[in-house]
Amino acid sequence: MKSCVNDIREDLTCIYNGYKPRDQHSWGPGVRDIYALHYVLSGKGYFETKNGAYTIEAGESFLIFPHMEVYYYPDSQDPWEYIWIDFRGDEAKNLLSLTNLSHSTPVVPVAPKDLEPLFHIIETNNQKTFEKERASARLRLLLSYYMEYFPKSNTEAKTDYVVEAKEYIEDNYWKTTLTVLMIAEYVKIGRTYLFRLFKEETGMSIQSYLTQYRIRRACNLLKSTQISVKSVACSVGYKDQLYFSKIFKKVTMHTPSEYREKNPDITIE
Repeated sequence: MKSCVNDIREDLTCIYNGYKPRDQHSWGPGVRDIYALHYVLSGKGYFETKNGAYTIEAGESFLIFPHMEVYYYPDSQDPWEYIWIDFRGDEAKNLLSLTNLSHSTPVVPVAPKDLEPLFHIIETNNQKTFEKERASARLRLLLSYYMEYFPKSNTEAKTDYVVEAKEYIEDNYWKTTLTVLMIAEYVKIGRTYLFRLFKEETGMSIQSYLTQYRIRRACNLLKSTQISVKSVACSVGYKDQLYFSKIFKKVTMHTPSEYREKNPDITIE
């Protein structure tokens, strides 16, 4: 077993990884406060949670979630051999939410591609900062393959379209050429369908969300910098300063200058 990090962080963090040879080792029933992803190399074993019991064979994976009570053990006649990686962090939860792995489906079948090499590249002592970051990057790569091979169901994916649209807006709001059609093309679904999903999820249209996001960013710039209103407008995606001021007042009930006057604690970036 090799330690990947020595500290606890909120972002995606590799904790331990290792290899278990064919023997009669079992664990549980019990709970852990981290994620533990296992990949079976050979043999067979059993994994039990409150949601069900699973028989797991070579090429299959199972995930232990934080605070999930589990019990797992090898087959007595053909004990399994597996590798595993322990990790934690808010980003881990977000990445795993894009896969079919969940409390109700903690086991996934054989992948189209052998995932074993991706577990091995994470093995490192990771004592230095750059080594810790490299381990996290390799873990992120591993999880990206689970996202590709075991994506969440179509029903859950509907929310992903909205999340992707929001992220695209947050990354591109400053572009004066940004349109709703561009956002729909990015998430690869029809504009009308995305509009309906976005409305159901947020209670507003995509255009309204974009406008409000731009104005929030403008408010931050007006409070935290001394750049001109014209520069603020350009920075949040508006070519025309007068049009920006009109939209700003409609949303905030103040002109940009009035807003800045009411928030005088300005620092220069």
